[in-house]
Amino acid sequence: MSTVTKIFGSKVFDDRVMKAKLPAKIYNSLRRTIDEGVDLDIGVANAVASAMKDWAVENGATHYTHWFQPLTGITAEKHDSFISPSPDGGIIMEFSGKELIKGEPDASSFPSGGIRATFEARGYTAWDPTSYAFIKGKTLCIPTAFCSYGGEALDKKTPLLRSMEALNTQALRILRLFGNDAVKCVKTSVGPEQEYFLITKEMYDARPDIRFTGRTLFGAKPPKGQEMDDHYFGVIKPRVAEFMEDLNEELWKLGILAKTEHNEVAPAQHELAPIYTTTNIATDHNQLTMEIMQKVAIRHELVCLLHEKPFAGVNGSGKHNNWSISTDTGANLLSPGATPCENAQFLLFLCAVIKAVDDYQDLLRISVATAGNDHRLGANEAPPAVVSMFLGDELNAILEAIETDTPYVAADKTKMKLGVNVLPKFTRDTTDRNRTSPFAFTGNKFEFRMLGSSNSIACANIMLNAAVAESLKIYADRLEGTEDFETALHEMIKKTIKDHKRIIFNGNGYDDSWIKEATEQRGLLNYRTTADCMPHLLDKKNVEMLTAHKVFSNRELQSREEIMLENYCKTVIIEANTMTDMAKCSYAPAIERYASSIAQNAMFKKSLDATIPCAYEAGIVKRLSVLCDRIANTADELESAVIKLSDAESIDEEAYMIRDTVLVKMAELRAAVDEAETITSKDFWPFPSYADMLFSVR
Repeated sequence: MSTVTKIFGSKVFDDRVMKAKLPAKIYNSLRRTIDEGVDLDIGVANAVASAMKDWAVENGATHYTHWFQPLTGITAEKHDSFISPSPDGGIIMEFSGKELIKGEPDASSFPSGGIRATFEARGYTAWDPTSYAFIKGKTLCIPTAFCSYGGEALDKKTPLLRSMEALNTQALRILRLFGNDAVKCVKTSVGPEQEYFLITKEMYDARPDIRFTGRTLFGAKPPKGQEMDDHYFGVIKPRVAEFMEDLNEELWKLGILAKTEHNEVAPAQHELAPIYTTTNIATDHNQLTMEIMQKVAIRHELVCLLHEKPFAGVNGSGKHNNWSISTDTGANLLSPGATPCENAQFLLFLCAVIKAVDDYQDLLRISVATAGNDHRLGANEAPPAVVSMFLGDELNAILEAIETDTPYVAADKTKMKLGVNVLPKFTRDTTDRNRTSPFAFTGNKFEFRMLGSSNSIACANIMLNAAVAESLKIYADRLEGTEDFETALHEMIKKTIKDHKRIIFNGNGYDDSWIKEATEQRGLLNYRTTADCMPHLLDKKNVEMLTAHKVFSNRELQSREEIMLENYCKTVIIEANTMTDMAKCSYAPAIERYASSIAQNAMFKKSLDATIPCAYEAGIVKRLSVLCDRIANTADELESAVIKLSDAESIDEEAYMIRDTVLVKMAELRAAVDEAETITSKDFWPFPSYADMLFSVR
């Protein structure tokens, strides 16, 4: 591998390349568009397009594409070559500003939630100059927004950019109140930690449930799982290390700040964490990271599983969304400083986040809701479906002092002494971390831990940005024009703490008693499934807030509620159909063959000597026969339950039917098959076991 500094960003049309390739006047104009939102002149676009094409061709590109993020949850691209015919019968390589700025993909075949009819095909992609173009393979990829012919957003990027703009507007109002006029822009930054599983391609190919749904729908618990905690941060196996090395190189070429890699808790589970970057770019980079993980894995005869719960009984995979607010001057607005109790600006931004999380806990839950993530949340490896915040001892004590108007007494700094002279002594942090909290403060940022591993981080950050923007707007409206700013500020911080302290919980989020306390005593929401939470996207308070900040229109919100519930329903229906097919066509016949083999052995023994005991054989045959009947009957019931879904009069009703009936039958069918696996000879079992898959990579 070449040196990291040499390859990093080598496939990105980044600021370094733009400075080198563009005339100074063009470069400065483009920077104003990127940094200040100034309209892009077509002349500038033409100059950028020409330079971008020349650079891409120099680096082996033959095609270009508008790379966008439709509501499928993955990315989309349509490739066009740079070639145009020349009069002499040859070709010339062309790329215009018009082609850079706008594309026209078919908008009727992407999810639109009724915004587009099937016959209404026209849609538009629009260049996002704030996210650098890059080369993937032989194609120049231009990050773009995606909208309908009527201008409605059909993607995840457009609302994300709107939410960032909304937060910027309101944050600047607050900073002006503190006399901070130097800041021109406030942006949120994100560092998403990506968890994933690796299994061999051989195992993947042999498991139809993983191929069709991304997770195992059946599988008995292996003799060893994660009980010994020996995989977490353990020595990385050579084959995995080679994959990680290859992955890092590919990511670094694309300017993705891949930083940390390690084994996760479950066997075959791993994590990759990047350095923070602007939320829009971080979202693009995370989509690319997931795609490249899967491509690189195939090179190593591995398959990368990004499902939230590919294996029952061991930890699932999440994506911790480390979120902060920073200014163009380099200040982190969520940094407490050395004396947070005296940092009024920090305390106000902290309170804005506290208020946002409490007021819009439903939107945060909705933002991570998928059929896959429903299996993970609350499973003692991920936060519960109840949203709460962890602030730690120091901030908690400061807020209590403000609320009660009592002096805050800072705890003494503790020096850590490990009892060995050669080891360094260091100052202990003022508070511990809490890995069970859905939304935890970790020093100068918040870690939103509810996201599933396959989620686009756009959804969570849209809701988070918008909710905090609303808090800041309320604060700015109250504080602007007040005669005594300091008194008004103190009273507003105090009121926020009093009104919203119910959302703050520093204890064990995995404890069942917390769920009872949260819902019965504190009145927090507990939407356990996607079907429970998704309809609340259209609650009046949510619609009013999101439309007021122009993050979504009414129609866009209605479309997203329908699309996300439809995705939920389709996902579970595919899983249910896969289960019935595997149960009827593979598992039941295999169990029958084994039972028949055992019965024949018993008959053969009896034919030799009628007094030979065959209690073992009789017991096995009886248990397998009972299980086989249960499998057949439950598979039929599951099939019928799926058919009955066609009677639902709305997508909401279909989702409730799935939650109450289909998922129950799926669990019953799995339990019967998994029990049969524990007493059926491996020679007869039709698919690789959990032990085979989780421990196959060496």
